[in-house]
Amino acid sequence: MTIDKTAIRDAATVIVLRDGATDPHVLMGQRGAQAAFMPNKFVFPGGAVDAADAQVRLARGLPALCAERLEEDSRRAPDQLAVAAIRELWEETGLILGEPGSWDGQVPEDWVEFAEAGYLPVAHALQFVFRAITPPGRPRRFDARFFLIDAGEISSDLDDFSRAQEELSHLQWVPLAKARHDYDLPFITEVVLAEVEARAHDPAPPASVPFFRNDDEASLFIRLRGYAPRSDE
Repeated sequence: MTIDKTAIRDAATVIVLRDGATDPHVLMGQRGAQAAFMPNKFVFPGGAVDAADAQVRLARGLPALCAERLEEDSRRAPDQLAVAAIRELWEETGLILGEPGSWDGQVPEDWVEFAEAGYLPVAHALQFVFRAITPPGRPRRFDARFFLIDAGEISSDLDDFSRAQEELSHLQWVPLAKARHDYDLPFITEVVLAEVEARAHDPAPPASVPFFRNDDEASLFIRLRGYAPRSDE
């Protein structure tokens, strides 16, 4: 079974979990009414992987287990996916997942303000928890990797969204228990939230990762366990 890769863009999404042990909330925002993809829906920060993301070096890399799962059935390097996740979080919320430090050499355009804030991107606390491909027939299709991060790992003020680029409106901390019932969510976001609820108290990356794989021929719900990349991809 094959996937038409030409119509599908790699993407990365970040689920920021706050007060997971006591009163769990997740950071969400609303897409615009005129958006081509999922208008008006409440979603997590995220977006497409850029080619320039491959040029950014992480000060601290992904957990080995997460990197192994990300490599399975994928042509995109794990670090590039993590960099995209950190960049999208920064662009859409203004929150910084990084550690203090200075950049060497020229800073890519999308990272100038991040670097000027005095931080280097880090991925050591990201958990790769879900992957999903947008079904056929949608105006845009993405192969999205979902990363979970504890809000305690964020280096900036969790309630300051002033540096967000306004791609999402109504940024807010949504009670995890109410998110699936009180907000207008895409179907896949509801599925991911169920996974997050099950992992809210677990700080370790999952041993296997759910993958909602929508090919042109069929939809499959499988689990990634770190197998080598497919030779026909």
